[in-house]
Amino acid sequence: MSSYHPLHDGWTLTVAQPAEPSGTSPAPEPPVGTQPVPATVPGCVHTDLLDAGLIPDPFLGDNEHALAWIGRTDWSYRTTFDWAGPGDGQVDLVCAGLDTVATVTLNGQPVGRSANMHRQYRFPVADALRPGANELEVRFESAYRYAERMRDRLGDRPNAYPEPFNFIRKMACNFGWDWGLTLVTAGIWQPIGLHAWREARLDEVRPLVTVDGGEGRVRLRVRLERPGTSPVRLHASVSGHNTRVETEVVVEPGRLDAELQLAVADPRLWWPHGFGQPDRYDAELSLSTMDGDPLDSWRRRIGFRSVRLDTGADAAGSAYTIVVNDVPVFARGVNWIPDDALITRVDRPRYERRLRQALEANVNFVRVWGGGIYENDDFYDVADELGLMVGQDFPFACAAYPEEEPFASEVAAEAAQQIVRLAHHPSLLLWTGNNENLWGHEDWGWKDKLAGRTWGAGFYFEVLPDLMGRLDPTRPYWPGSPYSGTRELHPNDPAHGSMHIWDVWNTDDYTKYREYVPRFVAEFGYQAPPAYTTLRRAISDEPLTPTSPGMAGRQKAEGGAGKLARGLAAHLPEPRDFDDWHYLTQVNQARALSVGVEHFRSLRPVCMGAIFWQLNDDWPVISWSTVDADERRKPVWYQMRRSFAPRLLTIQPRDADSSPVLVAVNDSVDDWTVPVEVTRYTLAGEPRATFDLDLSLPAQSSRTVELPAELTRDTRPDELLRASAPGGSTAWWFFAEDRDIAYPEARFTASAEHADGAVLVTVTAQSILRDLTLFPDRLDPSADVDDALVTLLPGESATFTVRSARPLPVPDLLSRPVLRCVNDIRD
Repeated sequence: MSSYHPLHDGWTLTVAQPAEPSGTSPAPEPPVGTQPVPATVPGCVHTDLLDAGLIPDPFLGDNEHALAWIGRTDWSYRTTFDWAGPGDGQVDLVCAGLDTVATVTLNGQPVGRSANMHRQYRFPVADALRPGANELEVRFESAYRYAERMRDRLGDRPNAYPEPFNFIRKMACNFGWDWGLTLVTAGIWQPIGLHAWREARLDEVRPLVTVDGGEGRVRLRVRLERPGTSPVRLHASVSGHNTRVETEVVVEPGRLDAELQLAVADPRLWWPHGFGQPDRYDAELSLSTMDGDPLDSWRRRIGFRSVRLDTGADAAGSAYTIVVNDVPVFARGVNWIPDDALITRVDRPRYERRLRQALEANVNFVRVWGGGIYENDDFYDVADELGLMVGQDFPFACAAYPEEEPFASEVAAEAAQQIVRLAHHPSLLLWTGNNENLWGHEDWGWKDKLAGRTWGAGFYFEVLPDLMGRLDPTRPYWPGSPYSGTRELHPNDPAHGSMHIWDVWNTDDYTKYREYVPRFVAEFGYQAPPAYTTLRRAISDEPLTPTSPGMAGRQKAEGGAGKLARGLAAHLPEPRDFDDWHYLTQVNQARALSVGVEHFRSLRPVCMGAIFWQLNDDWPVISWSTVDADERRKPVWYQMRRSFAPRLLTIQPRDADSSPVLVAVNDSVDDWTVPVEVTRYTLAGEPRATFDLDLSLPAQSSRTVELPAELTRDTRPDELLRASAPGGSTAWWFFAEDRDIAYPEARFTASAEHADGAVLVTVTAQSILRDLTLFPDRLDPSADVDDALVTLLPGESATFTVRSARPLPVPDLLSRPVLRCVNDIRD
């Protein structure tokens, strides 16, 4: 049997002198010595230097800029290990991930090189190994130096930021983004070890899983590496849910490829969350000699499900609808970025926490954005377990990419490996060629700058779809996000395919979302600061203001502070101080996303996806996230939980004079029959008119209901509509912006009581309370609350459950700045 020997112990890290002149990027003198420091593998230079106390935390203060030298320095990782392994057969050094440009030396003998963070490398090392002590070195060249050298050789190409990220196969957002710090890493970022084997090994196993006519089919396509000349046997099985099927084949000498087919009658299907259980089965493959001696094995969990992308033409243009097990699914989704700029710190528990936060906000789709990485298997495995659908971008983002060597071969090898690696995950439904590169080529002035040079089109329209067709034809591929289905149309045409909406954030008010009738919105978003405690941990400004130096350093978006101010001025009262600004910007983010999400959902079935930007952060920053870098939920998270509820009531302006109508959306698998009451109130809570209806919606449908004139005509700024149904579905409509409403002074009674290790805070309104929210993290960084942005009319109550690691002072919990509502901001 083959054996694997991890090499994760005994590593040290030292500065290495550049092997060649640095060209356009002179290497600064490293402010650390030349003595080796202990290194963690998997890991990276930044985490090792941080653990050794040699650098400050790059996430705090202005340390990002003080540590820029790390990315322009060469580094050496070394370890020694004893080897007493097999004296015959093959031994490979398996590097699951090297970040990025590395030379690997064993006992002074070069055994391999890498230039791609997204690839696994396997280097034969039997001839370099010796009995007893062995020394292994992995030397990393500065990613900057390599990228700038490639840029100089191939000719510059435009991108969204003044960094050379498009000239190296590395996580693009390492080089900074409009939400991310510049932190150019290096290191052995994935497992490394020795694989000893003989006769033959499993070089590649591709499980192609389909469902047809009530039968689950698994085609295991196998490629062997085999110096041996004897026949070998492959045995495969699929088991689970009281079912087991198996088969085997003999692979004759000289053959490297084989296929095993298995069929499972009436399998339990893998369903997206809300449609059924995400059932899975165990698939196993063993390789042995004809005498039964084991040589190698492979085991994965697979799921039976079908997936296709409906892009058919219709009266509204052409669709973009994800269809799972022949059921069209509205994608209620989030965009995912790397969850930490130092990605080796993201482990399975953290993936699970973050993806559960998405699921608990009624998300069913996660798009892995193309400026990051192909995530660790744990990410997709958690998504499999939770029933979260995943769309995966190939890692190309916001730039023109060269198609010449060495990139052509690197891209093809990287993509082939990753397609095969991820093929068994049922949650992975869709591959996309790039993020915004087709749009950028069309609209961002690239064509003149390129002057005929390659820009990546060959990857998106030829290389990647060809690899998908050959390696995994069970999943759809789409050339870009956005893309309209044909190169004859503008890539961001709302009527066709997928689109991104960014004029709202950049130039327009968020009410403009309602002017779009898109088929599938893959990106749209609005900014807000992170939790107060997250900010206070990261920056030490005194006083803390929206424009203080630390705050300015946390705003990476061009003109971001002005865009936040513009959004506030259009809708909300003017902040009196930082606490007001912090609260109101978070309210405005929630308002903006709810307008977009609920409008897009109300267009079902014309629109079949709303994927907002973004779920998470990779450091403490002002951004579009709903969960900040310290894992705290912003108020927008609670609003998304409501706006993404499978059963939704929403009030939308629809007819020629924008009078509001009621739209009911039923994304669930069951029909929805419910009594609904729509009432016109004054701010004092006095009802002026009421409309009752018995609403009945089939599963997977929406319905628009016109409201009587007495609810919608001749309205006043001090009036509002509320639609409510049993079960908690509520929709609000205010006839004026908050800045123009003469809200009464916020009056309420509040009490707190302890129960089951939590504090129950009950607020009873004596006046209207708009977007009532608690911020208990201001009292204890560990504190969390179960709801936010609750609107109450006079006489109504809400109870919030607050959990914290230590007791909270009740008077502080019940007063500003912990307890807030919009109408406590008055002149």
